[in-house]
Amino acid sequence: MSYATRRASELALDETTAAALRAALKTTADEVVQAIIDEVPPYANALSGHMGATIRRAVRTALGHYLDLASGNATGGDAGDAAYELGRGEVRDGRSMDALLSAYRVGARVAWRCLAAGAVPAGLPAAEVAKFAELTFAYIDELSAASAAGHADELAARGRAHERHLEHLARDLLAGASPDVLLASVQRAGWQPPVSLTAVLLPAAQALPASRALDDPSILVLDDLPDATGVLLVPDADRSHLLRQLTDRTAVVGPARPWTRASASYARAVRARSLSSGIRDTEDHLPELVLSADVDAFADLRARALAPLRTLPVATARRLEETLRAWLLHQGRRDEVAAALFVHPQTVRYRMSQLRELFPDLASPHRVLELTLAVGLRVS
Repeated sequence: MSYATRRASELALDETTAAALRAALKTTADEVVQAIIDEVPPYANALSGHMGATIRRAVRTALGHYLDLASGNATGGDAGDAAYELGRGEVRDGRSMDALLSAYRVGARVAWRCLAAGAVPAGLPAAEVAKFAELTFAYIDELSAASAAGHADELAARGRAHERHLEHLARDLLAGASPDVLLASVQRAGWQPPVSLTAVLLPAAQALPASRALDDPSILVLDDLPDATGVLLVPDADRSHLLRQLTDRTAVVGPARPWTRASASYARAVRARSLSSGIRDTEDHLPELVLSADVDAFADLRARALAPLRTLPVATARRLEETLRAWLLHQGRRDEVAAALFVHPQTVRYRMSQLRELFPDLASPHRVLELTLAVGLRVS
């Protein structure tokens, strides 16, 4: 039994008083609604037209149920359900719970003034007036609590729905969905598209904490990808700042891409992570990413370009390949090549003589390009 119901059991208005109050019910409801319009700004324009008529009916219903309760003829359940739905409706109409609670406070004051003005002349004993007042405000408190519960539940439900829409949008982005599909997902999620998105890969357990640390509510987060991987899609990122913020996390940061092409940023981050666990910024490893884009093609290129070395003992071939690599990268500057290899310049001269015998066309631009690509990555 609710507190208001217990108070009502101690009061039980007589039929004469109850009838007098019911006769003034419409007037009381109108005064309550007008006072709310006058005193609670969020309702200034909300209680006109069809909405106003609906609210007036709801107030009359609540007051009528209250009189049933005060007369010992009701339990309060139906009014609580209606108040709960009212709280949910306020979320849909974009009003806060503070506005509704203010309306309840104003309504309680006006309703009590009107009801008391009718109850006393109708014969309510003075000793019962205090009980009547207590019942009035207990009833309003219970309606307020029911509305607050409805308001909170609707917010929570909308929050969960919003999160689901954002998650769906993130999956569409990673999958490279068509622009039409992406725009539909954006509208459902109520998300404002940025100019660019940057994909950040990290362990799933770090995804949400990292997004909160970055403190940008428009970041899209997925933390249930395969291999316990999480991803953040960071809008319009300041790259250097983003990398500093992720210093203490095991993260791989892809390139910034137009938001509709976020899948390209994600794909590069995934490939970079597959190359090495030490890669953090994919922009620092573009040569490795390019040369590893087609593993089979790279292997075929190496096999063909470096075929002359395969006739030599393994240790000799490895030394000459390292020398060739240094010579190409340092553009033939012997002292720099020697410093890079930690050998004497004469050793470089000797090895290059061997290489020129193996590669007679070493001065050919096409051969230089092919060999540069072939030895561009250190292959164990």
